[in-house]
Amino acid sequence: MNSHAAAPAANKPTLSFWQIWNMSFGFLGIQFGWGLQLGNMSAIYEYLGAQPHELPILWLAAPMTGLLIQPIVGYYSDRTWNKIGRRKPYFLMGAILASIALIFMPHSTTIWMAAGLLWILDASINISMEPFRAFVADMLPKEQVTRGFTMQSFFIGLGAVLAAVLPWFFTDIMGMAKTSVDGVPAFLKISFAIGGISFLLAVLWTVFRTKEYPPADMDAFREMKAEGGGFLNVMKEIFSNIFGMPKVMKQLAVVQFFTWLGMFLMWFYLTVTIANDIMGAPNPQSELYAEGVAWGNICMGFYSAITFLFAFFIPKLAQRMGKKYLHAICLLIGGLGLIFVSMAPNKYWILLSMTGVGIAWTSILAMPYSILAPKLPAEKMGIYMGIFNFFIVIPEIMATLFFGWVMENWLDNDRMMAIIIGGVMLCIAAGLSLLVDDKEE
Repeated sequence: MNSHAAAPAANKPTLSFWQIWNMSFGFLGIQFGWGLQLGNMSAIYEYLGAQPHELPILWLAAPMTGLLIQPIVGYYSDRTWNKIGRRKPYFLMGAILASIALIFMPHSTTIWMAAGLLWILDASINISMEPFRAFVADMLPKEQVTRGFTMQSFFIGLGAVLAAVLPWFFTDIMGMAKTSVDGVPAFLKISFAIGGISFLLAVLWTVFRTKEYPPADMDAFREMKAEGGGFLNVMKEIFSNIFGMPKVMKQLAVVQFFTWLGMFLMWFYLTVTIANDIMGAPNPQSELYAEGVAWGNICMGFYSAITFLFAFFIPKLAQRMGKKYLHAICLLIGGLGLIFVSMAPNKYWILLSMTGVGIAWTSILAMPYSILAPKLPAEKMGIYMGIFNFFIVIPEIMATLFFGWVMENWLDNDRMMAIIIGGVMLCIAAGLSLLVDDKEE
């Protein structure tokens, strides 16, 4: 355990660099697992026989679990205090379940088996991820909140880099076979197993190296907890807070909608676009396809490396430029980067596109939360962070339900057009960010 003693949330001390490091380290594992999922699930589906227009609906598990689980986990974590802590019991439980799902995922033998495991995996990742957002706001004084979310961005970038290079490492460095006559290749099975173990170990580091603060007013906390946690009470509390959202949360919701719609289209199609359109793979069983999947993972890792590096500059830039202006500029750079994928003369030029995406991703992971957290009541931090996640998962649900139809009927299964549309969505979000009131009271 860290040596700093528990302190009431209302009187939060300034934490050292290493204390913020330890409390954020679990995100390294979360992103390791999520990065493997984002970089490889579409390829796993295609290995198992899925067509391009079927991919969006097969990703439906992710947003549905986020929509249902995150506000519920937030509600209960607001009302939890035991010997492990307040938020830690939830991201520990999620890590155990996610690690198991990651290990089994690439051993799927059918499309629907993979989709079912993705449902379990995403539910588990959501159980871990939501409390981590509230954890930063719980532990840090107002002047350190941006630094806390930026540290999460740092670990998200690092975890994604590690996840991205594993397929390349096993195929190009270790010489493992790039193809398989029977389902998913072995290099992905080993990558996912390493990701599952790493997820759990990183979260355990945060659990054992960080001591949470108890609620500031224990009497008020016990009264809130005594109100009951039945399903009807949970739903009533969630809907009450949805309609009572602060103004800035409503403004950010619109920005988030277009931001995440753009990002999800990239995640759905970037790896398979590189394999099919840039590398020219004739089918998922060819070596060119495996090379494209590996390069797609490298591109994912590259933008995550940019995130890892750019995170060092975000706090000072936000202080000088203002949070909303910085966020708008970063989103615009990311949107233009995605659009440029269609102009890239070869696979190496995609790294320039990913530089823009990495700059945008750093801001996406930090700025909205940094703007929002100081304006939320401390006793409802968990549930509001869960509700804020709605504006991430709703655009993904829309993409999964309807974009397959758009791909088949309007875009003729043109994967590259999906990437371009994703870039346009980020540019729209950049314009909307300028309307956000980011002034702290």
